[in-house]
Amino acid sequence: MKQVEFAERAKRILKEDKSVIGLAVAGSWLTIELDEFSDLDLILVTHDKISEDKGKMLDIAGRLGELLSGFTGEHVGEPRVLICLYNNPLLHVDIKFVTLEEFHSRIETPKILLDTDGQLKNALSNSIGRFPYPDYQWIEDRFWIWIHYALLKIGRGEYFEAIDFLGFLRMVVFGPLLLIKNNNLPRGVRKVETQLKEEDILALKSTLSVYQKQSLLESYRNSAALYRKLRISLFDNNIVLQSDTENEVMNYFDEIERK
Repeated sequence: MKQVEFAERAKRILKEDKSVIGLAVAGSWLTIELDEFSDLDLILVTHDKISEDKGKMLDIAGRLGELLSGFTGEHVGEPRVLICLYNNPLLHVDIKFVTLEEFHSRIETPKILLDTDGQLKNALSNSIGRFPYPDYQWIEDRFWIWIHYALLKIGRGEYFEAIDFLGFLRMVVFGPLLLIKNNNLPRGVRKVETQLKEEDILALKSTLSVYQKQSLLESYRNSAALYRKLRISLFDNNIVLQSDTENEVMNYFDEIERK
């Protein structure tokens, strides 16, 4: 498999680099879900901090294969990751550049490919991977204001933005909560097609919309209904519900539908 071949080549090349402490792999590799469409998630641990110098990051990445292009991951909140596209074979590779101290903090336990003096193994044995879970109160405090915002866009005829905002809700709210409901990690909408029950897939599909006012309103009605069901299923009594906001926003929803 091309991902495995790339990782093995990277291991051989980096083994000769004295600035490298080790190399590990994460993502689909860990769950034995690699297929022809998978990217490769590498974690490169170095003595000195490299992630603040894009030039150095690109230089190392260029030594690992036929690098077509690469950019850092500020858009996903992770500037330490260099997102790369290689050729021959065409392959997406994410390389996370960290120091040994940074390697301790992680969302999962990667598989070690290269460990020059046992420091990576020691780091993993003395730390715990914690995948970030959504804050239910954070969501509840925002959800109905988000729905109101979308209704403003629909009312003004800004349908493209209203459609895009549904995608935001699926990524931030519905995907994670549905995955938790189905005893999976809350990875946005990744893997939902294979990790959700059919009834939950149908509920998520009901939040899709076409470029038409009535379709958008139906999708947002379905979104509100889905959120309420997930709230009942997942939230405990410690979550303070924004009931007044919810009622006023849903009254406004009725107004928008009547116009």
